[in-house]
Amino acid sequence: MTNLSLKIKNSSFSKYPAYKDSGVDWIGKIPEEWESQKLASFGRFSKGGGFSKADLSQEGVPAVLYGDIYTRYNISIQSIDRFVPEKIAVNAIAGLPNDLLFTGSGETLDEIGKCVDCATSKPLVIGGDVIIFRQSLCNPRFLSYIQNSNRIAIEKAKSSKGEIVVHTYASKLRELRVPIPPKPEQTSIANFLDEKTVKIDEAIRQKQRMIELLHERKQIIIQNAVTKGLDPNLPMKDSGIEWIGKIPAHWEVKRGKFLFFESDERSGTGDEELLSVSHISGVTPRSEKDVNMFLAEDYSGSKLCHAGDVVYNIMWAWMGALGVSPCTGIVSPSYGVYRQRTETFDDQYLEWLLQSLRFCEYYNKVSTGLHSSRLRFYSHMFMNMFIGFPPLKEQRIIVGFVTKNSERIDSAILETEQQIEKLKEYRATLIDSAVTGKINVSSYE
Repeated sequence: MTNLSLKIKNSSFSKYPAYKDSGVDWIGKIPEEWESQKLASFGRFSKGGGFSKADLSQEGVPAVLYGDIYTRYNISIQSIDRFVPEKIAVNAIAGLPNDLLFTGSGETLDEIGKCVDCATSKPLVIGGDVIIFRQSLCNPRFLSYIQNSNRIAIEKAKSSKGEIVVHTYASKLRELRVPIPPKPEQTSIANFLDEKTVKIDEAIRQKQRMIELLHERKQIIIQNAVTKGLDPNLPMKDSGIEWIGKIPAHWEVKRGKFLFFESDERSGTGDEELLSVSHISGVTPRSEKDVNMFLAEDYSGSKLCHAGDVVYNIMWAWMGALGVSPCTGIVSPSYGVYRQRTETFDDQYLEWLLQSLRFCEYYNKVSTGLHSSRLRFYSHMFMNMFIGFPPLKEQRIIVGFVTKNSERIDSAILETEQQIEKLKEYRATLIDSAVTGKINVSSYE
């Protein structure tokens, strides 16, 4: 039992007067007046279908796609801002207020069978890969809370099938047994969970916003340090390059071709570490990431880079997908590899500088392509790019300053993330405890 479970167990919530065995392992004991029933015993299942995402329009009949259940709704659908034309809706599967909607597929076992209840006042149409459950015995919000509880999620996962895409089916869902209290008590539990989860979710949102602000603060510190230095009182000069602007007077400005040369060195054996490049993590060994693309039986002859080389993804440089390699490795042929002519840059300083907002805006400006997803940042663009930078000794001082301040921010981010996880755990434990009768929320003040 977790600390949060104990907190709920020992809180102001009381127990029911008497309990009995539910006959279901995941439910355990339930209050004496409760029952446990299979979903199939008090409702019927059907499948959505008859339209796709391509049929969505600005107005018409309200519509729900299976992806919406993951991304747009939580426990209930209160309002719908997706529509399909009436001529398409007439041939689509209709949903009714108080229906429960299950996702029929997902990418992981954890998310399969996500459920929402239709708390709308008007009929709607339901897209494919959505399983519809229609019943009148239970409060639909209460049922939705049960179906989204951690304990029943494990039961859904046991009966689901698939690897890359996981599927569940009505034939599996109909066999799920759920605890059923008297209907007035169902409503009380749903109302209680609505009130509590709203407060918990708001606390989570506030902490997530705090993390965003901390990340922004970190980026501002890095951006200012690598493009302006640490001393605001230093005399400044015009760099002569519009997008670079003013820099400290003692800094240099040079084109990339005078600082780097492009490397097309190739691996003899292909045994080196596979490296990938992203705008989030820079240059990263594949062994540290769960990545399955760019896999081959033989990597001999692959492009090789060494520790300290600048590596960027030609197709995604405009997003900041570049960095300085921490090790020797082999990379995709769609990556550019550049090596310093002399020891001009500290590796970390160089990576922060090239990933800074000012440089990413430049990559966007000069990259060629019809639209953003097709932009390319080629070798001649990197070689012609101006770079403003301080002496190597000063770069290392900047790196030390930024690292020290970043560690404080990273520590605050980690602490806040841990608080969010505890809130999520508390939320899940509270729902599990309420819907299975482990706590009596009717006595809660």
